[in-house]
Amino acid sequence: MPLVRIELRRGKPSAFKQMLTTEIYEAMREAFNVPEHDRFMVINEHDADNFIFDRNYLGIERSDDLVIIQLTVSNTRSLETKQAFYARLVERLRQRPGVRPEDVFVNFVEVVKENWSFGNGIAQYVV
Repeated sequence: MPLVRIELRRGKPSAFKQMLTTEIYEAMREAFNVPEHDRFMVINEHDADNFIFDRNYLGIERSDDLVIIQLTVSNTRSLETKQAFYARLVERLRQRPGVRPEDVFVNFVEVVKENWSFGNGIAQYVV
């Protein structure tokens, strides 16, 4: 159950944001073992003065089109699975909606399974 937070500069059209969320979801399905219908995403748009980042950190040249993607996930996936997800995500976003690989910043926040409630006041992952 990833909860996906997407941060980007204000001004992208709705079609871009729809493609962005679709491609993130498809990459999660393909490379991150996410079940069908497990799609919970929030997009936050920022004015330039509220979207601060280093344009060359680690030698990666970022543009104003930077997209920061943070996934809160259960701490159950291997390093190899995460690396496969990073690669697949960049590939999908490059194709559609056309985000440069240099402009895809990804971060995982890993939590234990009992930290999720999908509704009804129940921790559904607690067995």
